[in-house]
Amino acid sequence: MKNREIAAVFSRIADALDIKGEPAFKILAYRRAARILDEMAEDVAVLAADNRLCDVEGIGDGLASKIVEYLKTGRMAKADEAAKGLPAGLFDLLNVPGLGAKTVGLAFKALGVAGLDDLRRVIADGSLAALKGMGEKKAENILKGIGTLEKGRERLLLGEAAEIAEEVIAELKRAAGGGRIEAAGSLRRMRETIGDIDILASVRNGEAVIGALTGWNRVRRVLAAGDTKASVLIEVGNGERQVDLRFVEPDSFGAALQYFTGSKAHNVKLRGLAKDLGLKVNEYGVFRGERKAAGREETDVYKALGLPWIPPELREDRGEIERAREGRLPTLIERDDIRGDLHCHTTASDGRLKLAELADLMRAMGYGYAAVCDHSRSARYAGGLTPERLKAQGAEIDALNRKLKGFRILKGTEVDILPDGTVDFPEPVLAGLDFVVASVHSSFKRDVTARMIKALANPHVDMIGHPSGRLLSGREGYDVDLEKVIEAARIHGKAMELNSHIDRLDLDDVHLRLAKDKGVPIGIGTDTHGADGPAMIRFGLGTARRGWLEKTDVLNTLSAAGLARWRNKRTGEKRRP
Repeated sequence: MKNREIAAVFSRIADALDIKGEPAFKILAYRRAARILDEMAEDVAVLAADNRLCDVEGIGDGLASKIVEYLKTGRMAKADEAAKGLPAGLFDLLNVPGLGAKTVGLAFKALGVAGLDDLRRVIADGSLAALKGMGEKKAENILKGIGTLEKGRERLLLGEAAEIAEEVIAELKRAAGGGRIEAAGSLRRMRETIGDIDILASVRNGEAVIGALTGWNRVRRVLAAGDTKASVLIEVGNGERQVDLRFVEPDSFGAALQYFTGSKAHNVKLRGLAKDLGLKVNEYGVFRGERKAAGREETDVYKALGLPWIPPELREDRGEIERAREGRLPTLIERDDIRGDLHCHTTASDGRLKLAELADLMRAMGYGYAAVCDHSRSARYAGGLTPERLKAQGAEIDALNRKLKGFRILKGTEVDILPDGTVDFPEPVLAGLDFVVASVHSSFKRDVTARMIKALANPHVDMIGHPSGRLLSGREGYDVDLEKVIEAARIHGKAMELNSHIDRLDLDDVHLRLAKDKGVPIGIGTDTHGADGPAMIRFGLGTARRGWLEKTDVLNTLSAAGLARWRNKRTGEKRRP
């Protein structure tokens, strides 16, 4: 798929136009198009071939023709035109924290700045600070931003950011002695990766709270500490991460929480709706003229705009406001809806938990079952099981199940999808199992789409595991057409996995919504290998909610008996629940 490749070209055009000071509406059009393509599950080449590009909201005739041009030639004349006269190094400067396109354009035109080395030079000789609207403080902050960039600060995984935020909030609450303190930003929206961590507070003892933040033992540097906000850099692994704390008045806390949760696109749409109603909405509240109509609670903010409260995970301007106005928001899946875990490993392969230990952890989660899906024999690096070892494990599971009350271990496997599309165990072996996950673990560039589709046709395969194969920490994933795989899952009545591990979150929210639209069930598994695994369900649930999933869309909201009935209906088997 060329979706993200073309999205990157549109983003580059927007950056170039921004640096040149072109009108905002042009810049926004390209940025919106880039976001649409980046998030779209359907192949843009297929849309172009079917003359359906203009059916996509936000893609008009002009943008459609540019997409077609790129698909045919691998180039886009507008991109060349927009970047003409701009050194390539200018675009790198846009990655410097605190340095915007207008400042980059000014530094280029006035001082000939063409890259990071030039930027350091004009900061050192004082010429940047001397420019109109700059000053020494701004120049100093830009220099710090260069340092931050060069340290290679990467976005945090959702799970890492959540852990940090919870530690910070716990420290602040101890100091506050009461009041409201909550995380906002992309963390509250459960984005898969997080930039800076935003925290809002409405407390009486603000001075003590700031002292708790700036004096925390993980703080490396205090960037700012005033009456209304504070910013620090905290230690994260070998790097740093910025934490921003803002204080708000109690009667504006809901409005501020809504505003700083975002996303920007969602908030822009809300402001437009407010304007149509003769209202103004900002971080202080909802106003009709000078009169404040709402602000203390988020629900009041949305209610003032004629809307039900919209869950944070949906706030990406993907149709949630329109659906809210029609009273058709999904009833998103909740933690209590989950009845079991569909992907767990034990010491039999590469896990760190014995069967009984896994059972105890999963029972503590309030579940009725967990599927043990240790690796198959081809995964030698992971201690994959032979058919004989799998049979022995089954006997051990049977013995443990006879002792357990109100809980059952399901006999399963994470069977490798081999390079020819067959799976690693013969059908008679798979037929004796309760749940079968089929996954690609090798030959990532070799006909992955066709292999997954062939695996889905195997009557004993229930679910495709971690379907994109990506690792958020640094692996792009398989060369796979997930739209075709999801369609094959629909045809064969199979499920797709949402792997909750913080480095996977796979399927992503875009493809989850596509699966939902096609009626393909999602199985949420934690890929548990150790004691920290079961709790990762919260991040899978956050991703599921971002994908608009409801209880009925998720396979493991069924009981163990319900799961068996789902399999029996598909296969005609009569396995006991």
